[in-house]
Amino acid sequence: MALNKVLLIGNVGKDPEIRHLQGGASVATITLATSERYRDRNGETREQTEWHTVIAWRQLADLAENYIRKGSQIYVEGKIRSRSWDDQNGQKRYVTEIQADTIQLLGRRGDTPAGQPQQGAPQQGPTQPGMTQPPHYSQPSYGAPAPQQTTPIVSPADLTDDGTDDLPF
Repeated sequence: MALNKVLLIGNVGKDPEIRHLQGGASVATITLATSERYRDRNGETREQTEWHTVIAWRQLADLAENYIRKGSQIYVEGKIRSRSWDDQNGQKRYVTEIQADTIQLLGRRGDTPAGQPQQGAPQQGPTQPGMTQPPHYSQPSYGAPAPQQTTPIVSPADLTDDGTDDLPF
């Protein structure tokens, strides 16, 4: 049995690089930073940042092109892929990348690095009931169908306090 699965939550280091290939397919290269904080032997807080190259294809590349910008916080599920090639000088080069299967935008609606709506992003207003989470896209699965996820919708009426205490003590 083998498992190749990566889960990352991090901040995008620069705007995604989008390439449109022949045949209509598109690919996005996303630079993602994940940080870990820890205390060293002297009790000082240290931070270590790892940089990851995330490759997104087709619908995920379209998501990256339309919604993801430098500073965006995203969740990525995918696989580790390593590849090698010979550069112009004949040197063998190696790279390890994350091939994204799922990308989810994190943060609050309207959270953009510049605080402005992103170009090409649909405007989401209060007239769209049920918009409780940012867009979430996955690559189509060619095996068993993915389980359906439902998000409970909380209406403002559910959040009102009528002053009664429902605690049993």
